[in-house]
Amino acid sequence: MSRILRSYLRFASTMSTLETLNFDNTCLKSLPIDEVAENYVRTVAGACFSRVRPTPVRNPRTVAVSRSALDLIDLNDAETDRDDFADYFSGGKLFPGAEPAAHCYCGHQFGNFAGQLGDGAAMYLGEVVNRRGERWEVQFKGSGKTPYSRTADGRKVLRSSIREFLCSEAIHNLGIPTTRAGACVTSDTMIPRDINYTGNPIEERVTIVTRIAPSFIRFGSFEIFKTRDPLTGRSGPSVGRKDILVTLLDYVISAHYPEIKAAHSDDVESRYAVFFRAITSRTIDLVVHWQSVGFCHGVLNTDNMSILGLTIDYGPFGFMDRFDPNHICNSSDNNGRYTYRKQPGICLWNLERLADALAPVLSREKSAEELKRYEKEFEIRFLKKMKQKLGLESDDADDSDLIDSLFETMHATGADFTNTFRCLSRLKLPGTSKEEEAQADVLTYLLSQCSSPQEMLASEKSMMDPRQLHMLLQLAQQNPQILELLGGSLAQLEAEKNRQERVSQLEKLTPEEKSAKDHHLWNDWLEKYRLRVSKEVSTAGDLSVDELQEKRVRLMNSHNPRFILRNYIAQNAIKKAEEGDFSEVKKVLERLENPYDDSPADVAVSKPTDETFAEKIPARIAASYDTRPPVWALGLTVS
Repeated sequence: MSRILRSYLRFASTMSTLETLNFDNTCLKSLPIDEVAENYVRTVAGACFSRVRPTPVRNPRTVAVSRSALDLIDLNDAETDRDDFADYFSGGKLFPGAEPAAHCYCGHQFGNFAGQLGDGAAMYLGEVVNRRGERWEVQFKGSGKTPYSRTADGRKVLRSSIREFLCSEAIHNLGIPTTRAGACVTSDTMIPRDINYTGNPIEERVTIVTRIAPSFIRFGSFEIFKTRDPLTGRSGPSVGRKDILVTLLDYVISAHYPEIKAAHSDDVESRYAVFFRAITSRTIDLVVHWQSVGFCHGVLNTDNMSILGLTIDYGPFGFMDRFDPNHICNSSDNNGRYTYRKQPGICLWNLERLADALAPVLSREKSAEELKRYEKEFEIRFLKKMKQKLGLESDDADDSDLIDSLFETMHATGADFTNTFRCLSRLKLPGTSKEEEAQADVLTYLLSQCSSPQEMLASEKSMMDPRQLHMLLQLAQQNPQILELLGGSLAQLEAEKNRQERVSQLEKLTPEEKSAKDHHLWNDWLEKYRLRVSKEVSTAGDLSVDELQEKRVRLMNSHNPRFILRNYIAQNAIKKAEEGDFSEVKKVLERLENPYDDSPADVAVSKPTDETFAEKIPARIAASYDTRPPVWALGLTVS
């Protein structure tokens, strides 16, 4: 027997089957469990979990699996080919050792305290300890009702499940902390969904996603102890239970921040303060990563913020195509609370709510000390990340101005966010061959990534009638308090005024005028960038210009993805899956597993065969996974 074969067999013997996953459910053993055994919708007081069981579906079948995610729980690859794989991963069969439960949490939703929320469509199955000693919580999403389902059915459908499955893995492969998606299983069980909230529901297939993470505990987990909210009148279901708050805190620190527990074993408040500092730091890193790739979460409520700094709860997310700092990816976000520009500030606001929740055991003075560092620390880390994306390693006082002017140019020209950054590595350093030719090629490419006046108009949707805006602006000047009572703000009105002015200008702009303007703006910025990049040569040390160029390209191409999960790419995969063809989901997953790949692999992707989708779509248009979206995709909305 060869050495390679022996090594393979030894490795395979450490992997698990569907029946032998190494469940060790410490979280459920450590935290209080609901005493009520029946599964019906109710307020759950004095507990962090309620025991539940998945509701089986008819004829489950596998849409796709992520082998790298399932490897986290030591599942043997061969197990994914078993006839009963979909039964296990839809809840029809229960993994031996699993203890299904739903987690109780609260949350501030769109700025207001919503009271008890909880796992209304998700279920904790347990924690698997793998051969490396790592502990991974396994969870189903879409597996049926729980005590926290409120008026919902605890189910998810094919389209939303495919989006979550693909984006979880896309974000991971971009190098951003996230929950993982191990499997996506659909079925013949049908449920009604009103996609556009028009009162015309359609029947959709129940689909279950398997999610994997060290923990799904979130900011909202600590809000179940919240006292009565003065605005909404709601309180947490376990208000006043400081004992459970301490139990939850100590469990989280012991399980997920053991170094903090070891360093502060005798000083409880210092332990909690350092814990809060760690969450703040991880949250800053997370939102810096999001901003750097143009990712918008869409629903940054406190119940969707991880205490481990992970991207969790993929709903109406979106990667920006055309750069717009006010980009809204969630069509239900009517006031633009969660735009791209606002994500860092919203994360800070959510940390403030977490500080409120921890106030019984961590003084506000201590938490305030940590929060004061947030904005400055975010700016430092974001600048570092952007310098990496631009291939700038030496220090320069004007780098912030260069980056700001890049964003302004992208916004003014409607340039594609991802492709703009990716193409800049094609520029050559001074002293390398074909430097001027490369700059001309990059300029030509950048111009091809700019939006036409019509494309920009299609996404600049006015939120109100101009006459109504004028009236509200006058009202705001005379009596700002009345505006607040109406649920608005002066900032929102000013943003709408600016939007309407942009629309007016775009309506008068011809394609030729737009193209000439774009050429001027990009030519000016590229000259600034060329001058800044030339300074890298003077600080290169012993490296030759060619060696420095290779190093610069490697740095930039490892921070600027070629492939992201664009909405139209996800929609293509969903459309085919709804017709029973899961090949596009698997093909997209394969591409997203290598987002920085620069090889000239086949990346062709077909459009939906339905000619009526989004009112009118060409039957088939050649495109590729790394191109900016076709015109038909401008009409896609996600809620």
